[in-house]
Amino acid sequence: MSFKLFKKGIAAAAACILLLGMIFSFSFAQTFAEGKTKIIIHYQEAKGNTKDWNLWVFPEGGEGKAYPFTGSDAFGKTAEIELDGNLKKAGFIVRTDSWEKDGGDRMIDISGGEGEVWVKAGDDRTYTEPPDGEYRNLPSYENINVTVHYFRYDNQYDGWNLWAWPEGGNGEAVTFKESDDYGRVAHIVMHNLKDVHKVGMIVRKSTAENEWAEKEFDNRFVTKFKTDGSAEIWIAQGQDRIYYDKDSVDKTPKIVKASIDAFNEITFETNFPFDASKAGLSLTGDAKIKEVIPYDSKTGSFTNKVKIIAENNLDLSKTYEVTKENFGTAPVETGKVVRSPEFDSLFYYPGHDLGNTYTKRGTSFRVWAPTASEAKLVTYRSWDDKTGKETSLKKAERGTWTSFIKGDQEGLIYTYKVKIGNKWNEAVDPYARAVTVNGDKGAVIDLKKTNPAKWSGRMKPFTPEDAIIYELHVRDLSEDPKSGIKNKGKYLGAAEEGTKGPGGVKTGLNHIKDLGVTHVQLLPIYDYRTVDETKLDQPQFNWGYDPKNYNAPEGSYSTDPYNPVKRITEVKQMVQSLHKNNLRVIMDVVYNHMFSASESNFQQLVPGYYFRYNEDGTLANGSGVGNDTASERKMMRKFIVDSVSYWAKEYNLDGFRFDLMGILDVTTMNEVRKSLNKINPSIIVLGEGWDLNTPLDPSQKANQKNASKMTGIAHFNDGIRDAIKGSVFEDGDPGFVNGKENTENSIKEGIKAGIDYPASIASYKDPGQVVEYAEAHDNLTLWDKLQKTNPEDSLAVRKKMHELASSIVLTSQGISFIHAGQEFMRTKGGNGNSYNAPDSTNQLDWQRRADFDKEVKYMKGLIELRKGHPALRMRTASDIRKHLSFLEAPKNTVAYHINGHANRDHAKDLTVIYNANRKTVSVALPSRGTWKVLVNGEKSGNKTLQVIKGSKVSVPALSTFVLEIK
Repeated sequence: MSFKLFKKGIAAAAACILLLGMIFSFSFAQTFAEGKTKIIIHYQEAKGNTKDWNLWVFPEGGEGKAYPFTGSDAFGKTAEIELDGNLKKAGFIVRTDSWEKDGGDRMIDISGGEGEVWVKAGDDRTYTEPPDGEYRNLPSYENINVTVHYFRYDNQYDGWNLWAWPEGGNGEAVTFKESDDYGRVAHIVMHNLKDVHKVGMIVRKSTAENEWAEKEFDNRFVTKFKTDGSAEIWIAQGQDRIYYDKDSVDKTPKIVKASIDAFNEITFETNFPFDASKAGLSLTGDAKIKEVIPYDSKTGSFTNKVKIIAENNLDLSKTYEVTKENFGTAPVETGKVVRSPEFDSLFYYPGHDLGNTYTKRGTSFRVWAPTASEAKLVTYRSWDDKTGKETSLKKAERGTWTSFIKGDQEGLIYTYKVKIGNKWNEAVDPYARAVTVNGDKGAVIDLKKTNPAKWSGRMKPFTPEDAIIYELHVRDLSEDPKSGIKNKGKYLGAAEEGTKGPGGVKTGLNHIKDLGVTHVQLLPIYDYRTVDETKLDQPQFNWGYDPKNYNAPEGSYSTDPYNPVKRITEVKQMVQSLHKNNLRVIMDVVYNHMFSASESNFQQLVPGYYFRYNEDGTLANGSGVGNDTASERKMMRKFIVDSVSYWAKEYNLDGFRFDLMGILDVTTMNEVRKSLNKINPSIIVLGEGWDLNTPLDPSQKANQKNASKMTGIAHFNDGIRDAIKGSVFEDGDPGFVNGKENTENSIKEGIKAGIDYPASIASYKDPGQVVEYAEAHDNLTLWDKLQKTNPEDSLAVRKKMHELASSIVLTSQGISFIHAGQEFMRTKGGNGNSYNAPDSTNQLDWQRRADFDKEVKYMKGLIELRKGHPALRMRTASDIRKHLSFLEAPKNTVAYHINGHANRDHAKDLTVIYNANRKTVSVALPSRGTWKVLVNGEKSGNKTLQVIKGSKVSVPALSTFVLEIK
């Protein structure tokens, strides 16, 4: 995904997805809201900006949606956005489609149904007034006459009045002297004003003893006037809005929230305040109220939000209603209680039979839904059957529901339905291993029948530092018409052997094998949301960072997405073919978020449990795409561990790459590692250990800073990435290879696999925890980055820069990582976030592979060099510190020496030199002797290209030299 935010590109990466809908049970207040809320956002871009900034806007407590800027004014870009409901707050993020953010999450306080803010590039503040002075030439008034209509639902108007003042002037009391069918009426009349654009006011209560005995909220401003300076507004007791339209006012007292937030506690909120000491509240059923107390002790007893304390714990599977005198009756939803440790302790289910368990004798079903009052199994005749047969599930231990159907049920299509409160939700089984087209229903299958002929076991154990990972999108590999691959865009296309392209060059699997990498890392192949599998005859593309069904393969890569079995078989055929060609397979997994929280199977079955929430009840958004999963909760943690283990066992996978791993927690990742060790300890686990803004204890975030707590788990090293080529957030920012000075130390730290990074950056314990890379699917490709930073340089010069960058990756300690096509200097035409771009942008260009044959051979030689020299793949930090030392070198040059047959290398000494200058430099070698040159900037490998006898070597411009003494 892209963070990268996230630092993706904080991906996702991916980052990348429009999330729709709202969470019913945790946006309860919004279900009662009516009307519209308008917000206006002004954004001043940085000078010289070339990025396409837009907005991600979300109602308080709801999910977000992307909006473009649609206008401009003297300040900058503008957007006028209308949201459903009479909202008090709305949030927004200024971002690009690749989820680069300008500032963090921002909130708008809304009054009068409209909120207006100003933000500036590079400035985290959100201004409620133009920050550089008024620029809009707003009309000013000499005389103002504002008619104020005030409504109190309790009809207690005695003592209430207004305190009003002109902009920049002194205040005065204004009384309500008239009545109408709305309530009381006051007139704010001001004369002989100068440069006044608005009028402020406070609703207050005065007594003989205290003119300010009470007040409703703080300052409110009237900003909309007719040309003669007159205005008419409506306000209501307990509401901090100013209404310019009488019909917009919600005058009916009502309950806006009633949720169980602890086993014996209900949070209760109304749209108007009431006296908590005389609450007049009652609960239905066997629940009895013990006491009612203000939610915030500072508000006093007159409030619109209280805690209802029940005499006994509430049964979360039962339906309760709360009644408040004058406010009506509303259902009580399940709230924060499901996110409590007590809930986890009471309902954690440790069994291994969730989902369906098939035998010829019969199939059993088990689903976890502890807050449901009823649950049903729904079976269907076909994938498009609209009406299913419902069978009641039996309530079982620890919040689970079960059923058993006798006989051979192979091919049965099913879903679950659960009753949450008064509402029935239908969902696909989260543990379903097979699904129908578009993943809308689960399917019962005999997994043994999904194994292809001669389905083999696992490959031999492998050491992480020996890995050279090739990141690939299934569709990209074969979609090019010149690929020579029959099954274009499919799993089977990645399994085809012996294919050739332009000029007879090897393509597809044939090319990857010839390149010499050890692992193929596949972008998401689980069932994802954004490609319509019923319309594969139409152009569609997505990276797949929008999970729908975690345990079933994506259907768009199958030759028959309507067949739940075929997609599984074809994934296994692909894995089998890669294994046959000595290539291990890593699966990219995205457990940090889902396409949409509200429509996810998790949220439908147990609302509010599986996702992480902020203190104010809004969904956490560290992922940048609207929701974060709550891996710290026992059943979410169990699901992640179970899911990864299932893929590892059933598909014989060799590794897992965790998208936005920093959203997840340390304990979960260690449990994943522990489970995989039981299957095969050499299974690689790597992830994006970015430090993300999610409400989790910093010490528990599975990020680079906490790497020392996660043995056997690797992190992408953005330090060396940005040092090599420049920041991924600034297209024009260069790095070591493309002209930035004083980057040598950053390159050196990266070469050592970051083992000496300060704790504020990372806490790597050994090189196996570090993934060294220069480009990935996110952000600009290395080639496109060089075109942005060095547009005036020749093709030949940029090729040299590119080769220098790749050589640094492949001669650094740690795990090497290459993006598919990097070997022939892949371009996406400058698209830095191609998650949904067409095939013409994303597909591997096999003609380019033929045209860049010399460059491919150079990369192939670097891979041969790395595989041939264990010294480049040391296993421990202590060995790196013992054997690797840096040499004196000219400016913009890095040179290092590895001695002592490190890691049992056949070479006694290795010297590596990177020259990022535009001229030849001379570097003193660590000792006199006969040095054999293996890499010289033109060729690379393990063969001797020349012999140097002496104490110095001349390294050409923009070149890497590797020398050895045996």
